[in-house]
Amino acid sequence: MEALCTNTNQFHAPLCDSSLASLRPLAISLKPCSLFSKTLRTRANIISTTSRYPSLRISASSPASSTETATEISAVPSEMKAWVYGEYGGIDVLKFDSKVSVPEITEDQVLLKVVAAALNPVDGKRRQGKFKATDSPLPTVPGYDVAGIVVKVGSQVKNLKNGDEVYGNINEKALENPHQFGSLAEFTAVEEKLLALKPKNLDFSQAAGLPLAIQTAYEGLERTGLSAGKSVLVLGGAGGVGSLAIQLAKQVFGASKVAATSSTGKIELLKSLGVDLAIDYTKENFEDLPEKFDVVFDAVGQSDKAVKAIKEGGSVVVLTGAVTPPGFRFVVTSNREVLNKLNPYLESGKIKPMIDPKGPFTFSQVVEAFTYLEAGRATGKVVIHLIQ
Repeated sequence: MEALCTNTNQFHAPLCDSSLASLRPLAISLKPCSLFSKTLRTRANIISTTSRYPSLRISASSPASSTETATEISAVPSEMKAWVYGEYGGIDVLKFDSKVSVPEITEDQVLLKVVAAALNPVDGKRRQGKFKATDSPLPTVPGYDVAGIVVKVGSQVKNLKNGDEVYGNINEKALENPHQFGSLAEFTAVEEKLLALKPKNLDFSQAAGLPLAIQTAYEGLERTGLSAGKSVLVLGGAGGVGSLAIQLAKQVFGASKVAATSSTGKIELLKSLGVDLAIDYTKENFEDLPEKFDVVFDAVGQSDKAVKAIKEGGSVVVLTGAVTPPGFRFVVTSNREVLNKLNPYLESGKIKPMIDPKGPFTFSQVVEAFTYLEAGRATGKVVIHLIQ
């Protein structure tokens, strides 16, 4: 039984009919993980078991009558498969649970059948307890980014209906009370205001890799005051956020010159994204270049060097690490307006999602995917595809 918790080959990636008339849970055959004995109390009810090392059981509280508050598809099950952790720590605290109750929705939410989800660095920081003071109660189903199909609609939902294919970042504020039930599950509940219709030309995996990254890139560039005719340097241009910052700077903000850094092996990738000046950080120091920039977008945590690369009066936005003035940091706010604004650029192909070539990972490979992401090896987004 212990092998089921550590060897992803024990999981079998399922086939699932995606038609709404026959939605059903993923057919992953697993024995319960015998891991640790702990009764957790949250605003959800925890069903404790009598085994020596029970796996987590999360049961969402039920409203008096779901038919009074929502329209749903009758095939939605009461339980789902999900990845869960009941304590803060490393990747090893992630456990697979096949009997997590499907979350109930509030009047302004929809229930999604998750088709794909993407991993982000904030998932790891949250799991490690970096912002536990403002986190939702444990146990947690992780995951911010999602792409899926609406299968249940709250009574106050106005613009979405059952069957809509949508995508979004399910947490309005990344660090403030994020959802207890995240996207690494068969179903997740999301506020309508956070979801946009999926671009028609993108598959679910491509769409799932976009929300948090593209919202971060867009808001960061907007906050710097980047506009037509200005120049920008993107540090970490081959990453999930950096690759989108390059494209947004060119296609949306009208930057006159876009430079970006990467390792030697990713220089051609930068050029394919439209970079005017590709800088190999293994061969030259960007801060020593004679050319300076109006904006530096620091996605890698080098603000002490970034501030040396801006023109007088320039702006530096920092996503991670220490902040050296005049650099600044912000916490992204998720909303569908940004996604709706950018959908035409995505549908026209002017902005392209970038999925790490190692993926998409299957639902059984979540531990492997987090290990890969947190080792810093990813190019673009690390995506989990739940339905094959």
